Amino acid sequence: MRNELPRATLAVALILLAGCKADAPLALGTLEWDRVTLPSPVAEKIVRVDVREGQQVAAGAPLLQLELTRTQSQLAAAQAQATQSREALAELRAGPRSEDIAQARASLAAAQAQARDADAYYARLQPLGRQQLVAASEVDRARASSQSAQAQVRQAQAALLELERGTRVEQVAQGVAAVVSAEAQASVQAVTLDKLNVVAPRAGRIDSLPYKLGDQAPVGSPLAVMLVGEAPYARVYLPQAQRNALKVGDRVQVRLNGQDTTYAGRVRMIRSEPSFTPYFALTGQDAARLSYLAEITLGKEAAELPVGAPLQVVSHGDE
Repeated sequence: MRNELPRATLAVALILLAGCKADAPLALGTLEWDRVTLPSPVAEKIVRVDVREGQQVAAGAPLLQLELTRTQSQLAAAQAQATQSREALAELRAGPRSEDIAQARASLAAAQAQARDADAYYARLQPLGRQQLVAASEVDRARASSQSAQAQVRQAQAALLELERGTRVEQVAQGVAAVVSAEAQASVQAVTLDKLNVVAPRAGRIDSLPYKLGDQAPVGSPLAVMLVGEAPYARVYLPQAQRNALKVGDRVQVRLNGQDTTYAGRVRMIRSEPSFTPYFALTGQDAARLSYLAEITLGKEAAELPVGAPLQVVSHGDE
């Protein structure tokens, strides 16, 4: 009897140990939906909210609206700048006015007349200066006046020639670039104004509205979070043993904790690097504890399951 009791105890221990070795590590995770986040384009106050959390909406349905006044003013200013740039370009392409050319010709004629008068006066003083009948300084002033008048003539000629040749090609190109830039700025403001009326980009369900009526969300903060798609997916962590046996495209069965029903799915993604694993655990016995994030698409029959519900992969194969 004394020998039988230790033998019985040893047998039970072996059975329990064998059972522990037979239990493969589970692939656990949660039920998720694809999420779409709608960020705030500007820091403006929320003036209208059209939906509530949990509401099902169609694509293009209005969700909320931000205050429009500032962005509308910025759009008007950008449009006015674009109009100004277009008119300036039209002026460059039209070239100088005929009145401007006539004025330049008149200025040239006046300069030429003054130059002739200055030349004549200098010519009269030269012989008198040689005879020392006038001071040398007076002759010098007459010579300087003549030279200045000739320079005025050349300046007037250049101004007239510039007008007669018209606008340079480079000036027109600069005008075109200014128009393009101004119109682009106006388009940016128009797009921003349109984004202040926040609409659903896809059909789905409103999961979260972080800000309420009257709040002013910072730029980039989520105004609404939507759950989209026809069916949810399972986000699970595959143990190292199952990671080696699965690949993208394989069919699997998942089950929510506490339920007997299983749901068919297909692996759509497996991360190549383990999650939350230090480098020293990549070898030895700790390697069996590695886990890899994976996503499993489910069918429409899982559409009514609760978001975030815990689940596990119960079987897999290529059937």
